[in-house]
Amino acid sequence: MPYFDVGVALDNLGRLGEGLGFTVLLTVIVMALSLVVALLVALGRMARLAVLRWPMTAYVEVIRNTPLLLQLYYFFFVLPYVGIKLDGFTAAVLALTLNYSAYMSEVYRSGIQAIAKGQHDAAHALGMTFLQTFRRIVLPQAIRIVIPGLGNYFISLFKDTALCSIAGVAEVMFTAKTITAVNYQYFTIYTVCFAFYFIVAFPAARFVNYLERTMKGGYARRRLAHG
Repeated sequence: MPYFDVGVALDNLGRLGEGLGFTVLLTVIVMALSLVVALLVALGRMARLAVLRWPMTAYVEVIRNTPLLLQLYYFFFVLPYVGIKLDGFTAAVLALTLNYSAYMSEVYRSGIQAIAKGQHDAAHALGMTFLQTFRRIVLPQAIRIVIPGLGNYFISLFKDTALCSIAGVAEVMFTAKTITAVNYQYFTIYTVCFAFYFIVAFPAARFVNYLERTMKGGYARRRLAHG
């Protein structure tokens, strides 16, 4: 029967903690990039010009219909065959950003389309340009709608960084692999990893749920206030 070796856990806690810190850093970098790229993709998909809409739609469909692990393999193992060699960290950031931007763009798009057309018309009647309407009227309201959905993707991204171990990125799972390759203490080391992921992801999930309830409550109160 496997048993949890406290001594082994304590001896490797520092290295695993460094791996967790790198995991969080990778998550924050990819999320920051994805928030921007996803908004641009969403706007491209809603554009009237086919030259903008079709490439963005094709990109989203390709990403959503292929696995993230395969995309990581392409960036790290396949691109060198065509002369593009990326280090593990860069490949991981690019693959994760492109993957999550595709999914998050749909969240943005649904949030923007949820804004009533009457608000666009009212803004135009006041003399606002399209950009002014989008920046002052549409985007602030859409952000409140999409925050819970984006928060859920943030948590999923944190967990999906474990896939980056295949590219040698020194996140917590890769660190665990290097440790167990020497001491074979799989039960102990991966139990610590399990605890690390849960300790970070569970409070984050509760916070996202709190935001979702708050946003819905605020929206309901505004609807009541306006009859």
